[in-house]
Amino acid sequence: MVTRIHPTAIVDPAAQLDDGVTVGPFTVIGPHVRIGANTQIGPHATIEGHTTIGRDNRFYASVAIGGPPQDKKYGGEPTRLEIGDRNTIRESCTVNTGTIQDVGVTRLGNDNWIMAYVHIAHDCQLGSNIILANGTQLAGHVHLGDHVILGGMTGVHQFVKIGAHAMTGVHATLLQDLPPFVTCAGSPARPVGMNVEGLKRRGFTPAQVSGLRAAYKTLYRQGLTLEEAKAALRAQAADPELEPSLRTLLDFLDTATRGIVR
Repeated sequence: MVTRIHPTAIVDPAAQLDDGVTVGPFTVIGPHVRIGANTQIGPHATIEGHTTIGRDNRFYASVAIGGPPQDKKYGGEPTRLEIGDRNTIRESCTVNTGTIQDVGVTRLGNDNWIMAYVHIAHDCQLGSNIILANGTQLAGHVHLGDHVILGGMTGVHQFVKIGAHAMTGVHATLLQDLPPFVTCAGSPARPVGMNVEGLKRRGFTPAQVSGLRAAYKTLYRQGLTLEEAKAALRAQAADPELEPSLRTLLDFLDTATRGIVR
């Protein structure tokens, strides 16, 4: 396929655009940008910084991708942004590069659906198959596991980690880590159950869903300390069918750095 660049777009000669890339009107692409095949970029977009984008992505109007981090310590270092394949990034989203105070790179995986007006700050690490609803705001150093869904206007404090398959309600405010599979709501966020429907859609068996529901009760409903709950979860993980998902949960609990939503 032929790369198509609208005559009003400004693409630096040093930028690398693979076959089939489409660049819309009045879009600006900087010199350190590489864009993979068949990616579509809408009008009035800005893609700058040391940014690498995979193939088959779709960027809508007025996105600002690869801008410098909103961090007063940033001194112009050549930090990076890496975006995988088949992501959809809707109107007016902003995604910043990393900082040298962290790993120096902001990352998005594959097949993510990022709705309008979302902000993804410096050093965020996003997995794949994530949905961020309109107006979601991620502060710096936030980590999201695969299949996370964040409801509209969710706000996530810096350094918070959200585990795979977790979900938030609209206007949730996360100040602490959210374990895998858990649904939360409110400001500050409080747990409200397991993401049962999402797990069913992703092929979890009835026994696995039942086991995760039991794990939720252990973690949140039995009045146990976190260490007591982890011990009980380790015993439940002796069931071979439950072990992979409960191991995911336990590994997250063992590495949580801000305490968990509880």
